[in-house]
Amino acid sequence: MDAPSRIAVLGVGAMGRAVIGALRQRVPEAELLFYEREHRVDALAQDLGISGFGSMTELLRREPHLVVECAGHSAVSDLVPEVLDAGIDVVVASVGALGDRGLRESLEHRASSAGALLQLVPGAVGGLDALRGAMLAGVDSVIYEGRKPPGAWKGSAAERVCSLESLTEEVTFFRGSAAEAASEYPKNANVTAAVALAGVGFESTEVQLTADPEAEENSHTLSVEGRFGRFVITLANGPLPENPRTSWLAALSVVEAVVNRTRPMRF
Repeated sequence: MDAPSRIAVLGVGAMGRAVIGALRQRVPEAELLFYEREHRVDALAQDLGISGFGSMTELLRREPHLVVECAGHSAVSDLVPEVLDAGIDVVVASVGALGDRGLRESLEHRASSAGALLQLVPGAVGGLDALRGAMLAGVDSVIYEGRKPPGAWKGSAAERVCSLESLTEEVTFFRGSAAEAASEYPKNANVTAAVALAGVGFESTEVQLTADPEAEENSHTLSVEGRFGRFVITLANGPLPENPRTSWLAALSVVEAVVNRTRPMRF
């Protein structure tokens, strides 16, 4: 992969802004562009000091060398196909969209046909490199647990299972497959999808979701067993300063995916 000299970011919400700010520091030689809804483009371009576009056709005419998706699940289905068809590599933050098998297969086909790379980021979860390596020997079980304070589950299906406001001890309110979790808890879908795609798939990946009144941070635990041995890794994530609902590490993993392309020696 060549170091990109023109990078376009799809979506300038909290994550998109954080990514643009970090890329300015980490890849200062690259020209940065962005795509957003048309009525927001002029104000954002003035605020950010970079060129923005409300049309994918106009953006692609600038021939970006790399496109970074930070615009949510709908962007993966609505915008990313056009980028791949143009033969441009894409870094995808909204990995949860790939829980849709039809979309996943379509994007893989488009990337292969156009000679482009569809690069997924681990986001808020760790250990996916070890999981991918373990898959070469054979993996028997993959269990992912998402643990958050009760308030972080408000607005989700967890409210139908337990009284989040009155919890005095931890409650695991969901146990099921990654496929079920991605459907019932879409706000957690990026993490569960990343684990499933790196390992044994959506149907065979076990998911547990827990509300813990003692928890001060959102944490993600990955437990894997197989012929290689076993490992357990837990990450406790702080929020993105610009948006407490987004993991800071999720934004950092996007930046790392881009910065890594500029290094002569890479993991």
